[in-house]
Amino acid sequence: MAPARSSAGAEATDYAGLEAAAAARHLAVFGAWHPESDPDVPAGTQTMILLGPREPGFWTAFRASPEAQEARADPLDRWSRRVIGQWACDLGAKALFPFGGPPWRPFIRWARESGRAHVSPVGLLVHDTAGLMISYRGALALKQRLALPPPPPAPCAECSSQPCRIACPVSALSPEAYDVPLCKSFLDTPAGLDCHGRGCAVRRACPVSRSYGRAEAQSAFHMQSFHKRGQRGPE
Repeated sequence: MAPARSSAGAEATDYAGLEAAAAARHLAVFGAWHPESDPDVPAGTQTMILLGPREPGFWTAFRASPEAQEARADPLDRWSRRVIGQWACDLGAKALFPFGGPPWRPFIRWARESGRAHVSPVGLLVHDTAGLMISYRGALALKQRLALPPPPPAPCAECSSQPCRIACPVSALSPEAYDVPLCKSFLDTPAGLDCHGRGCAVRRACPVSRSYGRAEAQSAFHMQSFHKRGQRGPE
């Protein structure tokens, strides 16, 4: 498929080229689809590209970035805005982010529409390469309609043991609901140090997650953002 040009004159690329460009930025294409009459997608968008951390190596690259060195809030979000925002400008595209609301972009719905994220046996989204460690740093709304590969099958269909079902020490996760207060109460206990410092035990139990290569320091960063031990506020 030949590269297309946007109205801004920036050269877009094919899907393989986008994957290579994402990798150069320590990102990975976590899903792509052609939106149809989606009110949450910018007008004129022909292809949506979801982006997440490329592992292994993402966390090392982020820790060396200017945002990580500054004593300011939300360094990972600021990194995402800079890196994905600049890339979008180069492509003549629009950068969209799962943070910065309200209003909030519907990334969970978009993830499922991409065909590469599915509801797991414990209710969390599971991704074909990131497993339960799935996270999104942003998206590109392209004005070009790119040819896309078919999504792979849902990973849970081939997971006979499904260890995620029994991995939570306090059974806070189930297909019906996520008991956030119970989870946070557990994180404040001595036994909760493992989840708080290494990442959610359920997410780590997923066989796909274990092959993803995410650094424990990154999981600890997200857990600290989710809950500061001993500082439980209103739920």
